[in-house]
Amino acid sequence: QVQLVESGGALVQPGGSLGLSCTTSGFAFILYAMSWYRQAPGKERELVATITNSDSATDYADSVKGRFTISRDNAKHAVYLQMNSLKPDDTAVYYCHAAFFSNSYWGQGTQVTVSS
Repeated sequence: QVQLVESGGALVQPGGSLGLSCTTSGFAFILYAMSWYRQAPGKERELVATITNSDSATDYADSVKGRFTISRDNAKHAVYLQMNSLKPDDTAVYYCHAAFFSNSYWGQGTQVTVSS
């Protein structure tokens, strides 16, 4: 059974930091590109960051470049998102996603709220 479980979402003040984790099971993690997406109320889900399966190359949405860092631990079958200098516009439900050719898996999401 494929599982992706996000954790670490919280209420944080603007300018603060937060780390998200996504633990996975049930699929060959090392083969999959891993991504973080987010969806704010009334908006479409958007890609935040991606890390490849091979050389762990990373890519980021322009809105988070220089503030967010995606990483993976193939031994632990986990992917992480370190978020710094958080802004109210970062408020959203954050989803973990795994992709390998036509295979695509989602987590259930974790809420991040940036507010004073």
